[in-house]
Amino acid sequence: MEAFTPAGVIVKGVGGLYYARDEKGEVHVLRAKGKFRKQRITPMVGDRVHFTPGTGDEHGWVEKILPRESELVRPPVANIRHIVLVLAPQPAPDYLLIDTLIVMAVKQGIQPAIVVNKCDLDEQLFEQVQRDYAGLGAPMLKVSAKTGEGMEALRELLKAGICCFAGQSGVGKSTLLSAATGLELETGEISRKISRGRHTTRHAELLFSGDYQVLDTPGFSLLELWEGLEPIQLKEYYPEFFPYEGECRFAPCYHLSEPGCAVLSAARDGHISHARLERYHQLLKKVQEAWKNRYD
Repeated sequence: MEAFTPAGVIVKGVGGLYYARDEKGEVHVLRAKGKFRKQRITPMVGDRVHFTPGTGDEHGWVEKILPRESELVRPPVANIRHIVLVLAPQPAPDYLLIDTLIVMAVKQGIQPAIVVNKCDLDEQLFEQVQRDYAGLGAPMLKVSAKTGEGMEALRELLKAGICCFAGQSGVGKSTLLSAATGLELETGEISRKISRGRHTTRHAELLFSGDYQVLDTPGFSLLELWEGLEPIQLKEYYPEFFPYEGECRFAPCYHLSEPGCAVLSAARDGHISHARLERYHQLLKKVQEAWKNRYD
């Protein structure tokens, strides 16, 4: 078996150079060997790698990229453990955005977590979120950067591996990150502009603080999310639907308006959030439209 030392994680990639942090915290400047180009593999921020260090002013070489647990295209990052979706009473929650991000996360093997910030302003919001997302099986935290409530639970969550925060502008992501980890981040926003293809020049970077690994990113593009996704596949990213698969009268079932649909019945009986099901129907229309126009 090949063995390369030292091992590390790529924390930044700019202009064909990759910056890898080794186990001692030292950062090495590397280039990727030509074999990766032939294999059509590009190193990503978050990749665990083996490398040969450079000597003097010479850069080193990425020798091996270990298997990825997850990967995203925009920004190109790998091995995210949690995407922390932050909501707050103000601004009013954009649940459709949250649901879209959950689909993105589940599709890529990333564990979503939902954090309701500013809970000191509204105790009922967290209860609503718990009801809506009970079937998701994701961690849900009620926190306040102002009062300190829930911050220890958030810190424990962030120790699980590479984490990144996402959500609307103004929900307090930067404040939460700083309070939990001590890092000052220029966190990226997911906006409708980004979703329509606005480009940003800032690069993703993996930052370390004690036990924490936090991804500072210019934002997540949702452009590719629906590309190549067959409408019937969307339901695969809704864990609360799983217990009812195979119980519908017709197969395949889109859980839209079909008679004898077990998922629709479960929603009527209160076992699945009706609001979440309605938003699934909205996203299903988007997927159907994208699939219909895939060759345009």
